[in-house]
Amino acid sequence: MRFAREQFVFSGKRLPAVPLHDALWWALAATIALLAAILLWMVVTPVSPLGAWRPAEVRVMSPAARSALFASFDPFNRANAVQTAPGAQSVTALALTLYGVRVNAATGGGSAIIAGADGIQQVYRVGTEVLPGVLLAEVHFDYVGLTRGGTRELLYIDQSKPAPAATTLTQSAAGPVGQTVQAAPDALTVDAVRENISFAPRNENGRVTGLQVSAGANPAAFRAAGFQPGDVITAVGGKPITGGADAAALAARLQPGQSIAVTVNRNGQQLPLAISLSQ
Repeated sequence: MRFAREQFVFSGKRLPAVPLHDALWWALAATIALLAAILLWMVVTPVSPLGAWRPAEVRVMSPAARSALFASFDPFNRANAVQTAPGAQSVTALALTLYGVRVNAATGGGSAIIAGADGIQQVYRVGTEVLPGVLLAEVHFDYVGLTRGGTRELLYIDQSKPAPAATTLTQSAAGPVGQTVQAAPDALTVDAVRENISFAPRNENGRVTGLQVSAGANPAAFRAAGFQPGDVITAVGGKPITGGADAAALAARLQPGQSIAVTVNRNGQQLPLAISLSQ
C-alpha cells in the first residue's frame, strides 16, 4: 500500500512531500532522545536537589531534660499534677463523668462512655462533640483527652469510690456463672420454708426439667432463702432434677442447721444457691 504524496506551496515554491512513515520515525526518535535525557539526569543528579540526603539522627534527652519531664507530673496524684511544663494538660473542671473506655490500638482511635451533669451515659467516638465546643480527642487506658477552645484537658475514670462488698454482690439479682448466691442474713427456719415456699415440677416436652419455685403468704422467707420470682431449681446437691419425686426429696432435706446446695435457672443463667437453715 502506498501513501499519497502531497506537495505544499510556500512563497511560490513547491515543497517536497514528506512520507508519513518518515514523520512517525522522527517523532519516535525524538521521544527516545527525551527519555534518554531524563534517565541520564536521574543517574547523575543526587537524591535530593539540595544535596546528599542523610537520615535524621536520634535525639537523646539529656539527664536534666528527663528530670524536668518526670517532675512535670505525679502519676499517683494526677488530679493535682504539677503544671510546670509549658502547655501541660490539666484535669478538666467540666461536669463530666467517665465510666468506661474502649481503645483501638491499631488505629489509635476508640470510644468512651461519658455522662454529663444529668447523669445520662452516652457513647462518644474520638472526634465527636461531648458538649458544645468540647471534643473527644483521644482515648487511653483509664482516661480520655478533651479539647476545649484550643486547649487539651484530661478526664479520668473515678477510682475514689470503694469497691462494693462481696456479700452485696452475691445477694444481687444476677451474677456470672459460678458465683454462689448467699442467703439473706435473716434467720430462716424449716417451718418458714415449708409454709411459704412451694416447689412444683416444671414439664418441658413431656419430661420434668426442674422445680418451679413460688412464694407463699410470707414473701420474706422466699427472699431470705435467696430466691427470686421466676427461679427454677435444676439441680439439688449437684444432682439434676429429673422427676416429680425430686420435690419430695428436697423437702426431706429441709432439716434445722442444714445448708442445701441447689442450682437455679435465673434469666437463662445457671446460678448456684446455698439455702442455710437455722437451728
